[in-house]
Amino acid sequence: MTYKEKKRSMFLGLPWTFTTYTVTDEFISIDSGLLNKVENDCYMYKVQDVEHTASIWERMVGLGTIVCYTGDTTHPKLLIEHIRNSKAIKEFILKES
Repeated sequence: MTYKEKKRSMFLGLPWTFTTYTVTDEFISIDSGLLNKVENDCYMYKVQDVEHTASIWERMVGLGTIVCYTGDTTHPKLLIEHIRNSKAIKEFILKES
């Protein structure tokens, strides 16, 4: 199973940003940027703990943020910010890690 979500702005929850998160059973990938494209991957076996947060503004527009604490050197605290279906994605990451 693969989840692919775009980071959304806090203004009405619209996807006006240039960041895409892809979560599969093997890795988490973050693709960001318009002119300078940056792709960052974290293997699922490196995820140690997962946290779900949702501020009042995120809850109003149906969004959430997932914080993955990993053993990865580039992103020890991996943020998957302002996405839809955040609880389902968090449960998927917990199940696969």
